[in-house]
Amino acid sequence: MQPRWDDLQDFLRVARAGQIARAAAAAGIDATTLARHLRRLEATLGQTLFEQSREGQVLTAAGEALLVAAEAMQQAASGIVATDADPDRLSGVLRVSVSEGFGTWFVAHHLRDFTAAHPDLTVDLVASSGFLSPSRREADIAVLLARPQTGPLVSSKLTDYALGLYAADLYAARHPLPVEPAAVRDHPLIGYVPDLLYAPELRYLAEIHDGLEPRIRSSSINAQYRLVAAGAGLGVLPRFIGDADRSLRRVLPERTIRRSFWLVTHQDTRGTKKVRAFREWLTGLVAAQRGRFG
Repeated sequence: MQPRWDDLQDFLRVARAGQIARAAAAAGIDATTLARHLRRLEATLGQTLFEQSREGQVLTAAGEALLVAAEAMQQAASGIVATDADPDRLSGVLRVSVSEGFGTWFVAHHLRDFTAAHPDLTVDLVASSGFLSPSRREADIAVLLARPQTGPLVSSKLTDYALGLYAADLYAARHPLPVEPAAVRDHPLIGYVPDLLYAPELRYLAEIHDGLEPRIRSSSINAQYRLVAAGAGLGVLPRFIGDADRSLRRVLPERTIRRSFWLVTHQDTRGTKKVRAFREWLTGLVAAQRGRFG
């Protein structure tokens, strides 16, 4: 017995969204109906396609295999109904997961160039405190702070980048800035909420001086930037953020922190046209503006 096409489409919705409720809301259908379609598909195939986790639905090995086939079917079907004869024209949805700072301060400033070149492609730019997982098919492509060590992933270094300690001019006008690392502890520090860190690479202050702890804390790098710019204290910022604001100045410029961005895709989808096009566009853009990353 062959699976129904509408059941396969619902399977794709849940595989990409990671949750039945989220997929149903995005599609404008009832979650109970969507769940029933998934059960019917599993019964037709005689396989379990998802496992239930605290976060939602996670693909099984059988689900991963079906996802590759279903995406190929959907791409072929899109080509049949396409009105444009250009076989290289991109369509569908591309979901990109990036860190909040990189997404807001770099990708968002240039994304119009990519979307203008591909008018039939919808791009989801997920720029937040945390990452969607390419291995669980939550994103088509991700820019991560560390190279993944496990999973069916393909990764390459996008760029190294530098961070530094910053203060606003208005803060410096009221407070003498430290000229040695030990003196930083005498100033209010801005940083991440320790138990909400989504990556160990975000632990910065110890690389300025041992024992430093933030007194004003936020899970958002954009909020931290706003706090520094408002004169609330000193904070570590990526140089592509801090150097972009002329009202900020480097404190202890000899103390430079180094990190890297890694470009990550699932091994089964890395060769699809939309993923390849975005990867090549972003890699070229970063290379052309390498100076912004210190």
